[in-house]
Amino acid sequence: MISRIGDELMFNTQALELRARRQEVLAANLANAEAPNYKSRDFDFGAALRAATGTPEVDAAQAPLRMSATDARHLRGDAGDGLPVALKYRTPAQASIDGNSVDPDLERTRFADNALRYDAALRMLNGQIQTLQRAIQNN
Repeated sequence: MISRIGDELMFNTQALELRARRQEVLAANLANAEAPNYKSRDFDFGAALRAATGTPEVDAAQAPLRMSATDARHLRGDAGDGLPVALKYRTPAQASIDGNSVDPDLERTRFADNALRYDAALRMLNGQIQTLQRAIQNN
């Protein structure tokens, strides 16, 4: 019974975690908008959600990011806390002289859009929990 409840909540839970991860990536882009040679990064949310919910695409680019370790004492640098997120570089519409590829207006727009979608996913998850709670109480 408990595992079925977990399965019901899994999709919105994964969506919420991925939205939070994407918010971190977009915030890092905005924070480095003035840093020379910084390259704007993002990931395909739809592909990451499919991979997180168990319907992965067959694509090597979707593999989680890992840092190479040349010594056993090195820390493992897995990105995204196990989430199947493959960060990609964004191609700038206009090249910058200092090599920075962040477009602040575009990043702010995507940050605000992702924040709205995060809020929607949170409301949906909260609604699911309340529905399950009512069903359990009325049983």
